[in-house]
Amino acid sequence: MSISHLLDDFGSYALGTPMALTDVALEEKRLEAFEQGYQAGWDDAVKSQTEQARRITADLAQNLQDLHFTYEEAFAAIMTALRPLFDQMTASVLPRLSKATLTPRLVEILHDLAGTHGRQPIQLVAAPADIATLETVLADLTGLTVDLVVDDRLADGQIHLRFGEAEHEIDMQDVLRRIDAAISGFFEQNRRVSA
Repeated sequence: MSISHLLDDFGSYALGTPMALTDVALEEKRLEAFEQGYQAGWDDAVKSQTEQARRITADLAQNLQDLHFTYEEAFAAIMTALRPLFDQMTASVLPRLSKATLTPRLVEILHDLAGTHGRQPIQLVAAPADIATLETVLADLTGLTVDLVVDDRLADGQIHLRFGEAEHEIDMQDVLRRIDAAISGFFEQNRRVSA
């Protein structure tokens, strides 16, 4: 028994019309095959490069996002840790500092007023707690006529200067309140941004 019925017979293909292939046609076929192969290789290289650039861009974006998130966490942690320090400064250090700077500021304003308005009398209105300090300051000033007036309605660190028609106000409590409000506002804004 033969197995020829299971196998293809290629003999019938040889009976067809023969093809004549010239050297020019063969060279054109080779060039066409080369161009097709070259183009396929080029397309694969461009596709691979594009995919690699997309992958690098995605990795870079993820790393930047992770870095930004880490920075935000670190900044929020530092701000949270600094809040008690700033609160303590506004509660204890700044009031003492304001008392220490009140005298030099007052002397500076008195000299400026004397320079612009001449030797007119000056009226200084202050809280009872500031009178002793002001008397000491005024004892050291020569050439100025200063009338010191006590006003119970004023808080410590509030001084009104009247020099003819001109009036100046020094309010260290208001300055401290503004500093405290600015610090609180800063931390509140930081809390909102980090949340």
